Amino acid sequence: MFISPMLLETAHSPFSHSNYIFEPKIDGHRLIFSQQGGKIKLYTRHETDCTRQYPELLHPFGDDIIFDGEVACTDPETGAIDFEMVMNRFQAKKPDKIRQITVTQPVTYVVFDILSYKGQDLRKLPLMKRKEILSSISMPNKHFGIIPFIEAEGETLFSQMEAQELEGMVGKRMNSVYESRRSPSWQKVINWTYAEVFITGYRKDEFGWLTSVVTESGRLRPTGIIELGVPPKAKQAFYGVSKSIVTGEDKNFVYLEPRIRAKVKTRNWTKNGMLRSPAFVEFNLSTG
Repeated sequence: MFISPMLLETAHSPFSHSNYIFEPKIDGHRLIFSQQGGKIKLYTRHETDCTRQYPELLHPFGDDIIFDGEVACTDPETGAIDFEMVMNRFQAKKPDKIRQITVTQPVTYVVFDILSYKGQDLRKLPLMKRKEILSSISMPNKHFGIIPFIEAEGETLFSQMEAQELEGMVGKRMNSVYESRRSPSWQKVINWTYAEVFITGYRKDEFGWLTSVVTESGRLRPTGIIELGVPPKAKQAFYGVSKSIVTGEDKNFVYLEPRIRAKVKTRNWTKNGMLRSPAFVEFNLSTG
């Protein structure tokens, strides 16, 4: 049984509040775990069935149950949560490949909410009551865990997330019911990484600015495309300047001299040196 998940709004900055609990934000992908009539089904937040991708999670509980949580992978060498590894797991389709990477890249399902138990819908209960029920349930193997939380001290937790270079934190109202929509009762605070890039081109059809950085050898290296966070005035200023620095074009892109610099924020850098979901912050107008 699929239940549309409760989605997060974005807080502008870390905060503390006596009516909130605060949890680490796990850098994986959302997973609804459903056991009904003894049959287990796993779903993404968009109701994509991903049951076969995670065989280590197909261990039954004693009663029917529905969890909400995040599935993640940990790099065995560094111990850090690795988003690219869990995406590799999610994209695996062939049975032989799935069996292989279940051994080399095992997942952990980090449960943070319980939506149904023993046939009873729990979504109207306050969050802290749901947490109490969740804490009473024994997990079937090492691939399941329950997310920790602290009360009130969100800024303290966020400082710890920054120090450990983790994705951020989530603040949740203690009395919040579970709503299958985006709600201000749950708020995320992202631990952004910032970078300076050159804008070296743009898409011809849908919006997107090509970005590059200068390597130690002085050459430009592509780092991805900015699609997020660009206000209308910034777009207008960019296209006004870009006309005079065009170097060429192809079917999809117009290319520019590397003369426009911008500050971006990003979740992190991928292993192959690309910005992950970069968002525009501001143009860098310094000339030094």
